[in-house]
Amino acid sequence: MLIIGIAGGTGSGKTTVARSVIERLGTGKVTFISQDNYYKDHVHLSMAEREAINYDHPFAFDNELLIEHLKLLREGQPAQAPVYDFSVHGRSTTEALELKPNNIAIIEGLHVLSDENLRNMLDIKVFVDTDPDVRILRRVLRDIEERGRTIQSIHNQYLTTVKPMHEAFIEPSKKYADLIIPEGGQNEVGIQLLAVLTEKYLTGDRKWSGNK
Repeated sequence: MLIIGIAGGTGSGKTTVARSVIERLGTGKVTFISQDNYYKDHVHLSMAEREAINYDHPFAFDNELLIEHLKLLREGQPAQAPVYDFSVHGRSTTEALELKPNNIAIIEGLHVLSDENLRNMLDIKVFVDTDPDVRILRRVLRDIEERGRTIQSIHNQYLTTVKPMHEAFIEPSKKYADLIIPEGGQNEVGIQLLAVLTEKYLTGDRKWSGNK
């Protein structure tokens, strides 16, 4: 099983890149995993306490559970991923997402390359590098339309956690990437290159795929 990790800042186009590659390869060949579903659960905290958490720090993610699930998939076993509800800053108590073992797994998220233990699970490491102005505009639209947040709350969060955490953790993780794709989903050449690499794996050409 080939595991591809796609990292990058908020609004960089990580999901678009992942979805584009999956469309080229065929949905039946790839298992898609979003790191967003692996935010730590804070059901024991009040809403005010949950809202005060820095969700842009690497420690906000339950990478131990994510790594455990990747190991299960590599062993040919399914895993039950949590479903994270951003409106309440907690995991759903009624839903779970079944991850099925496949030839290829693509995991995308802010800190996919920030954690050494998680990096060691990856065969191909990708960083999506997009202009900060474009990224923040995309985040504003997403947070308003999908997460019901106000401009003021987005502004405050960006200045207090998003920007500092990007500079401290996400941007430095770019040095671990095997492939950097500028401008995310707009970069057809970069997406095509990643798709070609994975297609080589599917056809049995695995000399390039690392030590795993």
